[in-house]
Amino acid sequence: MSAISKSFRKVEISVKWDPSPAGQPPTDLDIVAATYTTDDPYGDPAYVVHFDSRSPDGTIHLNRDSKDGQGFGWDEVLTVELDRLDARYARVVVGVVIQQHPAQRTFVSVVNPALRVREGYTVLAEDDFGGVLGATAATIAEFVREGSTTWDFRPGVHGFEDDPATFTRSMGHRRA
Repeated sequence: MSAISKSFRKVEISVKWDPSPAGQPPTDLDIVAATYTTDDPYGDPAYVVHFDSRSPDGTIHLNRDSKDGQGFGWDEVLTVELDRLDARYARVVVGVVIQQHPAQRTFVSVVNPALRVREGYTVLAEDDFGGVLGATAATIAEFVREGSTTWDFRPGVHGFEDDPATFTRSMGHRRA
């Protein structure tokens, strides 16, 4: 699917999964978001928001954080207030990382993972990570500023199969 053009204001990215089977170590997925400047939209992120952090201006923040997938509904929820982001930012890329302690994991070992991107009550994208089962992390959404005010949404789940500790350094690079 190509970009969806609309003037997005405030979006919510949610991830859920079921707890690990009895006797197995807990599964911990983390949503991360990175911003990229107009000067270097595909380079290093200006900043990264992840568990225990928020953007310097408060426009990107994690509302809910789970370490094991227990509970009802969405386990991790991230809000991005695109309409409040400073004009120096051209892109926001959102991803999901599987924590690798105490065991090495890929999406194939996560029980019933799912994601949803929405604005208000409008669902923009949903996925089950089925296309990236061998990945340790994945980008799940990209928002690109067109002009000075309009944001486009580029849906798609793109897997990352290397060490997840390096994911945030490369998640915003151009895809081949």
